Amino acid sequence: MARNPLRTGASAILYQPGVFFYLSRTKSPAPPLTLPLTLPRCSHTVSSYSTARMSAGANCSGPIAPPVAKKVEHRMEMFGDARIDNYYWLRDDSRSNPDVLSHLHQENAYTDSVMAGTKQFEDDLFAEIRGRIKEDDISAPIRRGPYYYYERNLEGKEYVQHCRRLVPDTDAPPSVYDKMPTGPEAPPEQVILDENIKAQNHSFYHVTAFQVNPSNKLVAYAEDTKGDEIYTVYVIDAETGAAVGKPLANVTSYVEWAGDDILVYITMDEILRPDKVWLHKLGTEQSDDVCLYHEKDDMFSLDLEVSESKKFLFVASESKNTTFAFYLDVSKPEDGLRVLTPRIYGVDTRVSHRGNHFFIRRRSDLFYNSELLASPLADASNTTVLIPHRESVKIKDMQLFADHLVLFERENGSLKVTVYRLPALGEPLTQLQGGRSVDFVDPVFSVDRSESQFSSNILRFSYSSMRTPPSVYDHDMDTGISVVKKIETVLGGFDESNYVSERKWATAPDGTQIPMSIVYRKNMVKLDASDPLLLYGYGSYEMCIDPSFKGSRLSLLDRGFIYVIAHIRGGGEMGRPWYENGKLLKKKNTFTDFIACAEYLIEKGYCTKEKLCINGRSAGGLLMGAVLNMRPDLFRAAVAGVPFVDVLTTMLDPSIPLTTSEWEEWGDPRTEEYYYYMKSYSPVDNVRAENYPHILVTAGLNDPRVLYSEPAKFVAKLRDLKKDDNMLLFKCEMGAGHFSKSGRFERLQEDAFTFAFLLKALNMIPNHGSAKI
Repeated sequence: MARNPLRTGASAILYQPGVFFYLSRTKSPAPPLTLPLTLPRCSHTVSSYSTARMSAGANCSGPIAPPVAKKVEHRMEMFGDARIDNYYWLRDDSRSNPDVLSHLHQENAYTDSVMAGTKQFEDDLFAEIRGRIKEDDISAPIRRGPYYYYERNLEGKEYVQHCRRLVPDTDAPPSVYDKMPTGPEAPPEQVILDENIKAQNHSFYHVTAFQVNPSNKLVAYAEDTKGDEIYTVYVIDAETGAAVGKPLANVTSYVEWAGDDILVYITMDEILRPDKVWLHKLGTEQSDDVCLYHEKDDMFSLDLEVSESKKFLFVASESKNTTFAFYLDVSKPEDGLRVLTPRIYGVDTRVSHRGNHFFIRRRSDLFYNSELLASPLADASNTTVLIPHRESVKIKDMQLFADHLVLFERENGSLKVTVYRLPALGEPLTQLQGGRSVDFVDPVFSVDRSESQFSSNILRFSYSSMRTPPSVYDHDMDTGISVVKKIETVLGGFDESNYVSERKWATAPDGTQIPMSIVYRKNMVKLDASDPLLLYGYGSYEMCIDPSFKGSRLSLLDRGFIYVIAHIRGGGEMGRPWYENGKLLKKKNTFTDFIACAEYLIEKGYCTKEKLCINGRSAGGLLMGAVLNMRPDLFRAAVAGVPFVDVLTTMLDPSIPLTTSEWEEWGDPRTEEYYYYMKSYSPVDNVRAENYPHILVTAGLNDPRVLYSEPAKFVAKLRDLKKDDNMLLFKCEMGAGHFSKSGRFERLQEDAFTFAFLLKALNMIPNHGSAKI
């Protein structure tokens, strides 16, 4: 679990403005609560913010008064330094304190009141965004054994159906030209699980880890109904949907099959750290499950994945600097876990399997961009270097096939995919040469691995750029031919040739060149400093925010916005040193890099201060808080989503989830040097009595990564100290977590709300209708 939207070892998940992705980690349950309250200056009663957006100001002479949080002095002393937190009382881990809930409801009502005058525009904007979606659609089918598996969206429905069809000719070898038949003569579609039915009684619903057993007869899936990332795993009959055995409760979404009737899964400790891996035999009680490993070091968390060959499960124990691995032979699960790579501080290993060898991607202080090794199954310590370390190329990921190896790499901030042919099984593995790169068209883009068939010569990958909708390709690794299998449909006359995507570089105060990815509609911008601009940043956890497409963003681009991603230090876009130079005692580089990007965009005439908006989420919300305190004069408006803004107080409290595991990311403030360094940038500790731009802050009551109280305290302190009359809005989802609402249209409503806020701050909302400026 981490405050980032993507954690090492998890599937590719990230959040950009208007983009929603899930991550499988957990938090203690917190039931959604409702509490009536009386609002200042209006007599409206609020039962829950999950109801339709209130017209809180509709019957008043104007917006209701902003909530004023009471002050209750809480004194904290360390190293002779005293800090007073008047809003510490807003933290309530039970999420049931009437005063806390009342304050959050008042903040939500005030936000509705301020935005009431633009509600019609927001609704029109939502309709516009939704109108670009082909609501009845399916994902690119993936072949698993005798079936094609895929997900289906239905018109008007929030959630997906998990479906499959039989492959008509299972003896035919896979080809990039394969196509799942869908006509009247095709095998019938089978709906294995309909999330819309399961979600009917829940305000939040999310399914992940949809795992089919080797015989294709059973499915295990993990379900979260609160947004707190605590999952229940169910097993169902793939044909009938009938439940098989009892569910596994209070687990993570890490679950894999070890044969047809055995599951391996991971649970958490009291601070929500994945710490135990278990083996479960179907038909037995969860209380009888066997613990395969218990990680007692609270700096480490466990991860679980299956090899592409499906012959091994790998358990990784990982901190921010160190990862070591165990393996479980799926054919002999009773043998338990065996050590594959040892625990060596500062060494990170990621592993997979093919034939008689384990493949190991190893990073260390010396080989910081990783090298690729192979070792015999019988002697994991006897390694051969297949791809040596390269100073300018970082190995991001690897994917193995029976006859091929694929590396996903980064060079000079850009992604590349390289395919190597492997020696036949039984032949010696030596250093690989002559890899062939997959060609891409856009100057800046995003490409990620997708599930592929291990025994085939077909690599499946997903691709998009800031002007190219998400696409799925099958690539023949022998011929080099790529065939598109699915392009996300964008309705409403979208034409990617209308948009320009480019890469620019800003100079940081220490001379470092910071890459930026830029997109705009070429017939809508003037590039004379008069255009509105939205600058997004993250810069933590070695996360790479690659330039990708989002349909809702078109509602900004088509109104003349320029959209920019600042690939600042603390991320991993430029290799491992890029991350190392934006963490711990170098964290402030993240903030000054972002400011340098903003100043470059102003200097080069992309925008002015009066047209510059910024956005960041989670650890990117920390970025927002830090730069707002450092340079409040530089921006017109800011959106801080679930922001990690109470850094010092949180990192001093080991009882809070993530604290101990993230001392290697932020530092341990129980040491004096880190205490004062973190205090110097922690947003809550640095709010000052001055003018701030328009600010929107969001939170989720059930958030296990960033406690809702952090943004609540930040807003309360800003309300108390700031001198301007600009908007300061706080929106707390009372029935959701870190990733807010779960339905696909609900998320589009949030995009519409955020965009309406930005357009309101820029005075760009038309007087009537939704006509574009």
